[in-house]
Amino acid sequence: MVGFPSFEWAAAADFLDRDAELAQLDSWWRSGDPNLMCIYGRRRCGKSWLFRKFAHGKPAVVLVARRTAPGVQLDDFADRLEPVLGVRPSLSNLSDLFRTLFRAAREQPLLAVIDEFPYLLPSTESDTDRELTALAAVMEEERDASQLRLVLCGSLVTQMEALLGERAPLHGRLRPLQLHPVAYEQARLFLPGLSPVEQFERFAIAGGMPLYLNALAARDQLPEVVCDRILDRGSSLWDEGRTIIEQELREPKIYFAVLQALAGGDKESGEIAAVLKSDAQRVSKYLAGLVNMRVVERKVAIGSSDTSRTGHWHLRDPFLRFWFRFVFPFQDDLENGLAARDLYDQEVAPVLSEHIGAQFEDFARSWARANLGVTRVGAWWGPALHALRRPDGDGPRRTTEEIDVVGLTRGRVSVVGEARWRTHPMDIGYLNDIESFKIPALRQSGLKVAARPMIALLSKAGYTPALQAAAEGREDLLLVDVATALASTDD
Repeated sequence: MVGFPSFEWAAAADFLDRDAELAQLDSWWRSGDPNLMCIYGRRRCGKSWLFRKFAHGKPAVVLVARRTAPGVQLDDFADRLEPVLGVRPSLSNLSDLFRTLFRAAREQPLLAVIDEFPYLLPSTESDTDRELTALAAVMEEERDASQLRLVLCGSLVTQMEALLGERAPLHGRLRPLQLHPVAYEQARLFLPGLSPVEQFERFAIAGGMPLYLNALAARDQLPEVVCDRILDRGSSLWDEGRTIIEQELREPKIYFAVLQALAGGDKESGEIAAVLKSDAQRVSKYLAGLVNMRVVERKVAIGSSDTSRTGHWHLRDPFLRFWFRFVFPFQDDLENGLAARDLYDQEVAPVLSEHIGAQFEDFARSWARANLGVTRVGAWWGPALHALRRPDGDGPRRTTEEIDVVGLTRGRVSVVGEARWRTHPMDIGYLNDIESFKIPALRQSGLKVAARPMIALLSKAGYTPALQAAAEGREDLLLVDVATALASTDD
């Protein structure tokens, strides 16, 4: 019997990272597990490249679903399958497609990938349930006699996760593989030829999406790259934020407003409701939708319960933070003649350090976890010392305190740190603030704090001579070389 043709992908040599995911897929391929592999993750996270790299060199067929009529889609699949199977199959529904694939692989292995699988499902929940129940029946009838390895892939996260639910017809027949945005350490692979500081700046704008990283990988200066690839109305990422939200969520205008509110910084539910001129209960519905997309998360101070009223809503995706802060509000102006470089100079450049700084604080926490022996790490915020909050108190009045890095070992705070992405060196005032105000407020909050916790300072622009002199001879004060820390992922 003539074997199935090998799938050849021209870009296989250009594939970067995802070693762990490829290993998981290879293990599944070799194991003989008849369950379907379910690959899902947000748009642009690299799913299509991953399954093509995995399929490269194997007897495989890739079917990509589109937003079109079911009959047209199945006809397209039949055309795609004809050269693989040697005969054009008759496909009237999804069950026919599954049965055809399973039966084709009875004598020899075949890898089949169906990309954007949710596009093939009916629009109503009841019809989808019936369709999936029929597919489950086909699997029970055919899979034990088949060598088919079938991958279902999709960017609609909520719909793909619904396939995995306990009450879903395919529950127990799918192996989930969720793709997340790549971390900074892996993002550097997409940004060759740049210094570690330049790489981090691009990562803080693009986030961990490979497509965005590739778009910002040019060796031009950052203003030119941002203008050419994001701000210019003819650029590839000009409307990307809108596309991401409209693809998965209804009532996109409300979600746009929520994301624009969060793009400038974390906010409590009441603050978001005030911006939207709505009540907190209605806003919570929209926040829940964004949480399901892995776009937004609720953050609480380390040591607080998940239900703490002081929790903040955080826009976790750096690219969407950038897009909803600097592109979305100015699209009409750009379309009506505002030059991209003028927008960059007037609106982006003055606060870009602040935008990057939010991501740098995340990096500082990760660095502390990896290098300072802490088992838990997070940020902390809370009331300032009681005496400083009283109107009649002595000295400067302070109402709240924030600490970028708080690391715990065996339930006790052992590391406290601050991270700053600015153009001027960090001065000794930061150290004074930590020792005089922040650590005492941390103790006041009820957290157990070591007698002399390690103080770690991370400053992109370095440190003043006075702060460097203060660090000499102190084992509990660490001034981190940020360029070295950012480059510490080199092999």
